[in-house]
Amino acid sequence: MGLFSDKLTTLDDLLHEQLRDLYSAETQLVKALPDMADAAKDARLKQAFQSHLQETKNQVARLEQIGHDMKFDLTGHTCKAMEGLLKEGKDMIHEDASDEVKDAGLIASAQRVEHYEISGYGTAAHYAERLGHGAAAGLLRQTLAEEQSADTKLNDLAKSTINQKAM
Repeated sequence: MGLFSDKLTTLDDLLHEQLRDLYSAETQLVKALPDMADAAKDARLKQAFQSHLQETKNQVARLEQIGHDMKFDLTGHTCKAMEGLLKEGKDMIHEDASDEVKDAGLIASAQRVEHYEISGYGTAAHYAERLGHGAAAGLLRQTLAEEQSADTKLNDLAKSTINQKAM
């Protein structure tokens, strides 16, 4: 933020705000993924959620490394968008639906999360690169690639079997 205010005055301020938002989003997701894995009935979907949990923990660690390297605190912000996306996922967990339809719904909820993260990491990586934070940009691009891969895996799983079973 600006030196003496909460006003965003520079691209660097905006990058810090974006990183705090991503940090909040990822820490919320770490708490939500075990519930999604427990709710999934398809073994491959359950495994995808469990694998992404570890990947998400690594992403949190990367963000903490960026915060440390850039000498700013990532805490104290709540990502409202992720709160809403995860609430929708929780609603799907408790939906009165067949196992197959619930699994398809869980994938839809998870892909919304992935798309939000892809947008956030792409933006933050660009800002970091423009501002000369090469190491941070590299870490953010690494996470961006993981989020894109997770989305592709969910999409492939949905198209190859889950959506067919839900029909």
